[in-house]
Amino acid sequence: MLPSYAADNDRPLTAIGLVVGTVFLFSLSDIVTKHLTMKHPVELVVAVRYLASLLLLFAFAWPRVGNSLWKTVRTRWVIGRGVILTLASLTLGYALRLMPVGETISIMYLFPILVMLLAIPLLREQVSRIGWLLAILGFLGVLMILRPGGGLDSVGVVLALLNAGLAAVFHLITRVLTKTESNLSLLFYATLVGAVCFGLAALPSLAGPLPNWEDLGLMVLLGLISTSGHFLFTVAYQYAPASLIAPANYMHLVWAALLSWIFFSHLPDQWTLLGMLMIVTAGVGIAIKTHLDKIRQPA
Repeated sequence: MLPSYAADNDRPLTAIGLVVGTVFLFSLSDIVTKHLTMKHPVELVVAVRYLASLLLLFAFAWPRVGNSLWKTVRTRWVIGRGVILTLASLTLGYALRLMPVGETISIMYLFPILVMLLAIPLLREQVSRIGWLLAILGFLGVLMILRPGGGLDSVGVVLALLNAGLAAVFHLITRVLTKTESNLSLLFYATLVGAVCFGLAALPSLAGPLPNWEDLGLMVLLGLISTSGHFLFTVAYQYAPASLIAPANYMHLVWAALLSWIFFSHLPDQWTLLGMLMIVTAGVGIAIKTHLDKIRQPA
């Protein structure tokens, strides 16, 4: 059975520590994904990851919550959210195959800015002058990374930008669905849709060379990291408000660049590092402003 945690919304350091540790695991997952997709089809790598995650959910979540694991109110939207995540996983897998990990993840982290901008027409939210300035800073950071002569693969860049767009839509839909759906049911359907779609897409690759036991174990490890990461994030949000710990997510960029240097001997140049810093500053600024706005709201 999964352990239960009492509500304790006054342990921010614990929450931040959990988030920093979790995004380290995700960065390690990015490194492993790049390693595997350079040797095996992206569809096969991600299919095994999703299947492993699905088995973990049945093994640990289903005995605890039973049939409520797949009970939903807006099933079509929940499944559509899973399709969007599947496409995001596909674009990220190919982007990581074509580009360095640090640069890929930095471009992907354009999505919080896109969420803020898309929320204007879709959720009728307002953006302040500071919000617009931070958005411009984030876009300039991405342009710094994508500057001519930067040496990045053009197809990889398009895929990373597409991934950021998909991630933004995914998070907007999630914000709406969490009002009626449980975190576990959202995770279950996202994992189920991914397992089915990538399982079918990976069938042709079974006719070619199959991964050895070491690589297969690494693919299963990706599923373990994905599922445990979601669980750790859920625990972190019980210790502090999401808006307070959101800036800690940007440690993902730091870990990604550091691990890319350790495992692939790739270190971004000074202009790329400046672009990364601009993206982090913009994202953290938006997260802090969101938290302050929530504090100022009348009870």
